[in-house]
Amino acid sequence: MKDDDNLVIEKILKGKKNAYEIIVKRYMKRAYFIALGFTGNHNDALDLSQEAFIKAYRSLHKFDLSMSFSSWFYTILKNLCLNFVKKNKEIGKAPWEIVDESKLKESLGPLGEAQRREMKKILWERISELPVKEREIILLRYFQQISYKEISKLIGCPLGTVMSRLYYAKKKLKENLKDILHK
Repeated sequence: MKDDDNLVIEKILKGKKNAYEIIVKRYMKRAYFIALGFTGNHNDALDLSQEAFIKAYRSLHKFDLSMSFSSWFYTILKNLCLNFVKKNKEIGKAPWEIVDESKLKESLGPLGEAQRREMKKILWERISELPVKEREIILLRYFQQISYKEISKLIGCPLGTVMSRLYYAKKKLKENLKDILHK
């Protein structure tokens, strides 16, 4: 996809500004869900993902075509989200609506709807308590289904570091959830 993105970016840089729509459509959904994972709020996620596309567009002249656009864009989006969360101190809010209901039903068995909602709320509260780097790995791997290799490229660290962070993030999350897992 890197080559395909770069071809589109070359067109944009040569004056065909409408071609940016291709990039936006390609990354729009992922950008929204990543922002939602960081902010926990639908409207904020929409605003931040849109702001990231605008910022990326305005900075395309600085983009190195030998690099991956998705990694470059992800860095812009992540920094906007982290700055927003830090500025507004909204780390405690959580995006309950992005938990896959069918998987939750399978893992929780025959619980009632109210119990499922409560479990989602608790899960997101505990994910929100993780350090940013560990929360980021959990969100990318389990809520965006991004491969280890792609996560490595997105966040700019070795594959082993991704695997290690994920291991420790899951371990902390399991520890944070043990009080409700034993009930």
